Amino acid sequence: MNFPLSAGLLEACVLAELNRQDVYGYQLTQQLRQVLDISESTLYPVLRRLQKEACLTTYDQPCQGRNRRYYRITAQGQERLEQARLEWKDYKSGVDRILEGHEG
Repeated sequence: MNFPLSAGLLEACVLAELNRQDVYGYQLTQQLRQVLDISESTLYPVLRRLQKEACLTTYDQPCQGRNRRYYRITAQGQERLEQARLEWKDYKSGVDRILEGHEG
Protein backbone atom coordinates (compact mmCIF):
# COMPACT_ATOMS: atom_id res chain seq x y z
CA MET A 1 0.00 0.00 0.00
CA ASN A 2 1.33 3.42 -0.91
CA PHE A 3 0.47 6.25 1.50
CA PRO A 4 0.54 9.89 0.33
CA LEU A 5 3.21 12.09 1.86
CA SER A 6 1.98 15.37 3.36
CA ALA A 7 4.04 18.55 3.16
CA GLY A 8 4.41 18.65 6.94
CA LEU A 9 5.68 15.10 7.14
CA LEU A 10 8.15 15.71 4.31
CA GLU A 11 9.45 18.82 6.10
CA ALA A 12 9.89 16.79 9.29
CA CYS A 13 11.82 14.10 7.41
CA VAL A 14 14.08 16.72 5.80
CA LEU A 15 14.75 18.35 9.17
CA ALA A 16 15.46 14.96 10.77
CA GLU A 17 18.02 14.08 8.08
CA LEU A 18 19.69 17.47 8.43
CA ASN A 19 19.71 17.11 12.20
CA ARG A 20 22.08 14.15 11.71
CA GLN A 21 24.48 15.96 9.37
CA ASP A 22 24.78 18.74 6.81
CA VAL A 23 24.09 17.44 3.29
CA TYR A 24 23.78 18.77 -0.24
CA GLY A 25 20.51 18.51 -2.13
CA TYR A 26 21.20 15.45 -4.30
CA GLN A 27 22.58 13.52 -1.32
CA LEU A 28 19.50 14.43 0.72
CA THR A 29 17.23 13.23 -2.08
CA GLN A 30 19.04 9.89 -2.19
CA GLN A 31 18.80 9.46 1.58
CA LEU A 32 15.08 10.19 1.61
CA ARG A 33 14.44 7.94 -1.40
CA GLN A 34 15.50 4.97 0.69
CA VAL A 35 12.15 5.31 2.46
CA LEU A 36 10.03 7.84 0.57
CA ASP A 37 8.98 8.19 -3.05
CA ILE A 38 10.40 11.67 -3.64
CA SER A 39 12.01 13.53 -6.52
CA GLU A 40 14.43 16.44 -6.53
CA SER A 41 11.70 18.64 -8.03
CA THR A 42 9.62 17.94 -4.91
CA LEU A 43 12.49 18.39 -2.48
CA TYR A 44 13.98 21.72 -3.57
CA PRO A 45 10.83 23.81 -2.95
CA VAL A 46 10.69 22.31 0.56
CA LEU A 47 14.32 23.26 1.15
CA ARG A 48 13.70 26.81 -0.09
CA ARG A 49 10.61 27.17 2.13
CA LEU A 50 12.45 25.87 5.21
CA GLN A 51 15.33 28.24 4.47
CA LYS A 52 12.93 31.18 4.08
CA GLU A 53 11.35 30.26 7.43
CA ALA A 54 14.84 30.28 9.07
CA CYS A 55 14.81 26.55 9.75
CA LEU A 56 17.82 25.98 7.46
CA THR A 57 20.93 27.82 6.37
CA THR A 58 23.16 27.04 3.41
CA TYR A 59 26.82 27.18 2.58
CA ASP A 60 28.76 26.30 -0.55
CA GLN A 61 31.66 23.87 -0.66
CA PRO A 62 33.90 23.27 -3.69
CA CYS A 63 33.83 19.74 -5.10
CA GLN A 64 35.57 18.68 -8.32
CA GLY A 65 35.64 22.20 -9.73
CA ARG A 66 32.03 23.00 -8.83
CA ASN A 67 30.27 24.27 -5.75
CA ARG A 68 27.89 22.10 -3.81
CA ARG A 69 25.25 23.83 -1.73
CA TYR A 70 25.01 22.23 1.69
CA TYR A 71 22.04 22.61 3.99
CA ARG A 72 22.33 22.95 7.77
CA ILE A 73 19.52 22.90 10.32
CA THR A 74 19.22 25.95 12.59
CA ALA A 75 18.12 26.15 16.21
CA GLN A 76 14.67 27.18 14.95
CA GLY A 77 14.67 24.14 12.66
CA GLN A 78 15.55 21.89 15.59
CA GLU A 79 12.63 23.32 17.58
CA ARG A 80 10.32 22.70 14.63
CA LEU A 81 11.64 19.14 14.33
CA GLU A 82 10.92 18.48 18.01
CA GLN A 83 7.37 19.78 17.59
CA ALA A 84 6.91 17.60 14.50
CA ARG A 85 8.17 14.56 16.41
CA LEU A 86 5.62 15.15 19.17
CA GLU A 87 2.80 15.62 16.67
CA TRP A 88 3.88 12.51 14.74
CA LYS A 89 3.95 10.44 17.93
CA ASP A 90 0.36 11.47 18.76
CA TYR A 91 -0.82 10.93 15.17
CA LYS A 92 0.88 7.54 14.89
CA SER A 93 -0.56 6.45 18.22
CA GLY A 94 -4.09 7.29 17.06
CA VAL A 95 -3.67 5.48 13.73
CA ASP A 96 -2.18 2.46 15.51
CA ARG A 97 -5.22 2.31 17.81
CA ILE A 98 -7.54 2.31 14.79
CA LEU A 99 -5.56 -0.23 12.78
CA GLU A 100 -5.14 -2.54 15.75
CA GLY A 101 -8.87 -2.31 16.60
CA HIS A 102 -8.52 -0.75 20.03
CA GLU A 103 -11.36 1.26 21.54
CA GLY A 104 -11.15 5.00 22.19
